[in-house]
Amino acid sequence: MASNKPLIHVFLVSFPAQGHVNPLLRLAKLLASKGNFLITFSTTKSTGRNMKKAGANVSGDPIPVGKCGSMIRFEFFNDGYSDDSDKEVQDYKSYFTLLETNGKKSLITIINRLRDDGRPVSYIINNPFVPWVSDLAEEVNIPSAMLWVQSCACFSLYYHYEKSSLSFPSQEQPDIDVHLPNMPVLKDYEIPTFLHPSSQFPYIGRIILGQIKSLSKTTCVLIETYEELEDDLIKYVSKSCPIRAVGPLFKIPLLEFETAANITGDMTKVDDCLGWLDSHDPSSVVYIAFGSHVILNEEQLTEMAYGVLNSGTSFLWVMKSRLPEEFLEAVGGRGMVVNWSPQPQVLAHPAVSCFVTHCGWNSTIEALSSGVPVVAFPQYGDQVTNARYLVDEWKVGIGMRRRGEPEKKLIGRKEVGECLREVTCGVKAAEMKENALKWKKLAEAAVAVGGSSDRNLQEFVDDVRSLSVLVE
Repeated sequence: MASNKPLIHVFLVSFPAQGHVNPLLRLAKLLASKGNFLITFSTTKSTGRNMKKAGANVSGDPIPVGKCGSMIRFEFFNDGYSDDSDKEVQDYKSYFTLLETNGKKSLITIINRLRDDGRPVSYIINNPFVPWVSDLAEEVNIPSAMLWVQSCACFSLYYHYEKSSLSFPSQEQPDIDVHLPNMPVLKDYEIPTFLHPSSQFPYIGRIILGQIKSLSKTTCVLIETYEELEDDLIKYVSKSCPIRAVGPLFKIPLLEFETAANITGDMTKVDDCLGWLDSHDPSSVVYIAFGSHVILNEEQLTEMAYGVLNSGTSFLWVMKSRLPEEFLEAVGGRGMVVNWSPQPQVLAHPAVSCFVTHCGWNSTIEALSSGVPVVAFPQYGDQVTNARYLVDEWKVGIGMRRRGEPEKKLIGRKEVGECLREVTCGVKAAEMKENALKWKKLAEAAVAVGGSSDRNLQEFVDDVRSLSVLVE
């Protein structure tokens, strides 16, 4: 290693999905900024290959980060699919079992090797969907924490569901409201769909609940939110569980670290679209992106496209599937379609007027922390809960769709256009923008030196140091 200063070795394990890798890698860089840490970031081998193809620096050798002697390195593990670069997961239900079986075995081998090489792991951090990492940490007698990559509201929902302390929708009563302390009353379709009896993916709910069951094995739960956003709820949940709000992680200035700039979690090469935005007037471009997993059916995609076209607005659309040729011809230079974008930079661009989003938590907190109003179009999981909060609680947008996967209703082009006009120039557009800017200001205060998230992270770092051995 390049530094002679003793380092604390923290090992981070991520579920192999874009929305999980990004926040955990941001946490890795943030920990490194606090000094004297050796950070090993780990996810599956196939994900590592994709990150490398996208241009990320994912070396197994320690990469110096910042001015405090910290380093980041990467170590990818076998999930049973990883050795075949052309193989895609077809059965996700079976994959979770395969991931645990192979991942656990592979990670124990890696951790033992690091110990034998004189770089023993002092602390382990994982994110949801790999709850077995908490079990692994306990087995090898290494303290651990978990980074919750959803809102505190969703954490509270999963927590109370697992503890069976309150009533939730069931097969017998599928449409009852959910009443939780310090939260608004939620309709049955506003809780994470994985907890609803009608869910198409109930096994995902069981995986996440597995993480809740393992909370006693962790020393702390870090949450990618900020106290000013979910203040009363965070205080309430903290009485039952050791949680610390440390977000928004993307908002913390890390790019002054030259080597940290290309340590990114993108699995798809980012397209150059910032120059195109530079050529547009302030608040003149609608940004449309539905994350890395949401795929609209052809009929809905067509209606969405022509709704955007008929609204007369310029747009930047992140879309991996193909838009109708006739639509692209009609758009001309008024729109840009890319395969993947540098979303935090896009949302921070003055040309962006609003964000049409699936309401995944990364997109939600990035929009809030960038002061950008939203048009909510949730599909499944926590997206429906986030949409409810964005529209009704934080009041930064409107809902184009509310029910997620149970809702089969086609959103027509007329409604799409009306929603875009409402959020950009409607009666409440100015109010939504004002609210969005308020949340942005509070986010910036939270991550500033001495802010709530900065303090919480420093307390966590102090705890890690007190529990750790140093690597010479």
